[in-house]
Amino acid sequence: MVILDYGSGNLRSAERAVARAGADVEVTADPHAAIEADGLVVPGVGAYSACMAGLLDVHGHRIIGKRLAGGRPVLGICVGMQILFSRGVEHGEETEGTGEWPGVVDRLHADVLPHMGWNTVRAPADSQLFAGLDPDERFYFVHSYAARKWELDGLPGQEPKVTWAHHGEDFVAAVENGPLWATQFHPEKSGDAGAQLLRNWLDFVAS
Repeated sequence: MVILDYGSGNLRSAERAVARAGADVEVTADPHAAIEADGLVVPGVGAYSACMAGLLDVHGHRIIGKRLAGGRPVLGICVGMQILFSRGVEHGEETEGTGEWPGVVDRLHADVLPHMGWNTVRAPADSQLFAGLDPDERFYFVHSYAARKWELDGLPGQEPKVTWAHHGEDFVAAVENGPLWATQFHPEKSGDAGAQLLRNWLDFVAS
């Protein structure tokens, strides 16, 4: 299992959490290791533009693209989820994302920002990511920007599973789309619920 090191994200927290969930973990920017690993975690914190710049520096967009073309699992976390969309808009600055999913990440319409702390989510009944978790379970969020719409329709029988949360308005909290999964919240900071979610992802990777 590889945690992609591109200068963003709580790399060591993610490493410890994935290891506790039962995986052998390496933190690296090495393209060969990242492409060939059973699973790849793409964390991310901070500004969308800075994360994209770091990702481009290590050719992370190509690594993600090659993995997905081969059906190899990828898990994006927080801004590591946001950069999977077509573009991000922060403080009037527009940045091109990896374009794995159509849509824009922009500022939430909420009275209090950032959205920081614990919140519930609304997951599809057949979600693999949230399997075994109570619908009232809470996860830890820290963000002011999000994908506020979901614009991708899947093929018949392959509809993406989209999980929503609410802070001022609804936003995309998690996605399961073939080999590409992602969460806006931080599973590595979400206690037992986050640990179960990571185990669910590792089960998917192993399947």
